[in-house]
Amino acid sequence: MQSMPNTRAAGMLVFTTVAWGAMFAVAKSALGTLDAFWLSTWRYIPAAVVMLAILWLVEGRGSLSPRGALLRLWVLGSVGFAGFSILGFLGLAESRPEHAAILVALMPLITSLMNWVVRGRRPGALTLGATIVAFAGVVLVITHGRLDLSAGSTLHADALVLAGVTCWVAYTTGAAALPQFSPLRYTALSMSLGAVTITGVTIAATVAGIAHPPALDVLRVVPLEMVYLSLVGGVMAVLAWNAGIGILGPANGVLFINLVPITAFAIGVAQGHRFGASEIAGVLMVIGALVINNVATREPVGPAAAAPGTRRSLGSA
Repeated sequence: MQSMPNTRAAGMLVFTTVAWGAMFAVAKSALGTLDAFWLSTWRYIPAAVVMLAILWLVEGRGSLSPRGALLRLWVLGSVGFAGFSILGFLGLAESRPEHAAILVALMPLITSLMNWVVRGRRPGALTLGATIVAFAGVVLVITHGRLDLSAGSTLHADALVLAGVTCWVAYTTGAAALPQFSPLRYTALSMSLGAVTITGVTIAATVAGIAHPPALDVLRVVPLEMVYLSLVGGVMAVLAWNAGIGILGPANGVLFINLVPITAFAIGVAQGHRFGASEIAGVLMVIGALVINNVATREPVGPAAAAPGTRRSLGSA
């Protein structure tokens, strides 16, 4: 009987990671008509409204109150949703979806490094070695095996995506400071406050001439893309990730993050992009390093024994 919920959980995690892998291709297309600021705004305002509605239905009206945690939720939501979305989309606008996806796959290793810097929890030699191998693989993918700093290089754009990924890791690890909040409540409230920050940053960037509001005819062109980014990638995938992680536990669930770059590369192939040997080798290095590190360092615990806040690691929203 245990295999049934496990199979269902695996299916939810596959759905989530495939949805996130496709998200970068959809966002890349949308960035042709919307800039990173307005795309983030139009994505997270409806997503936040839907998340709050789901929270109200599931946990009741009282769960909408931050209960003394407003400032912390606002800071974490701003770092996570505003930081990841705006920085990530700014980078993606000048880079490729496959680059963004492979950087997202580094989240487990970046988390280990962040725990070392912030909490003094030094990762083991195997994790450090896996991190070096994974980053080397990323460099191979991004540079195509040639370290080129010319005008056509995407290194600066990929650095923005990496900064956004780091913001998301900070957001997910920061959830441990609010153990009284369920994963759904933490996500809905922090996303809503993050959406407020995104809107404020977008307005300020528009006034400064950095961002450019879309014309009305543009808004009629991108509704399906926005539905996907907001509701599929921002709501359904996050809820499925939470549910799947809750059943399988983080140690098993995090392995599914490898499907994000695989999906992105598969879409690239379907769109006619041909990847070189260095790019393929880089992907295999990243996935291999993640799998080996996860299998070698996992603890024999189930989801019930997960550390406080661990089950709130929401992957990439």
